[in-house]
Amino acid sequence: MKPALLGIDWLDAEWLITWFGPFVLIGVCVVVFVETGFIVLSFLPGDSLLFTVGLLTATGVVPTPIGITALCVFVAAFAGDQLAYAIGRKAGPAVFRREQSRFFNPENVERTNAFFTKHGGKAIILARFLPVFRAFVPVAAGVGRMSYKTFITFNVIGAFAWGVGLTLVGYFLGQIEFVATYSEFFIIGIVLLSGIPILLELTKAGRGWLRDRRAGTAAASE
Repeated sequence: MKPALLGIDWLDAEWLITWFGPFVLIGVCVVVFVETGFIVLSFLPGDSLLFTVGLLTATGVVPTPIGITALCVFVAAFAGDQLAYAIGRKAGPAVFRREQSRFFNPENVERTNAFFTKHGGKAIILARFLPVFRAFVPVAAGVGRMSYKTFITFNVIGAFAWGVGLTLVGYFLGQIEFVATYSEFFIIGIVLLSGIPILLELTKAGRGWLRDRRAGTAAASE
């Protein structure tokens, strides 16, 4: 078995799958659920776990049929984001009522709401492919009071694209010996490529925020 990430066994997807033993599918779904549902657990290896479970299914190490695995992962990914959204939604009213302080500015919450009004759908889907962001974005959507109907629609798309998509990518590529041997590099490449769109969106949003701030400062000084 390859060395664990940072020397920590449970951050290594292959180690986790081996440790889960006959309960591998349940274990994978639990990790997917908590990694997407709780910001504090967003460090868990979601991307590599999905790719690896697909790969090991292709090589016969994981005995569960790929269709059942993909379906269960989809449900876990969907449920995780639903929980994160509910947490943000519940915390939202308290956040909006807070007064400005050194560490909190209500205007930032309003900007979050405006951001999801404009980019909500894309943000929910694209954030799926970035660690930490996929746990933070649904919480922010809840805080920003994004429409539940809108959120659930894009959550279905995002959960399918990430959960099912990444698992199937691992499954089909896992049938290629070269990919199975150097799977870590393919995982890193997938994460980097999938992260480009949302990073571009965040950069664009950041520039817009700076423009608005400068315009507001200029108006106030007149």
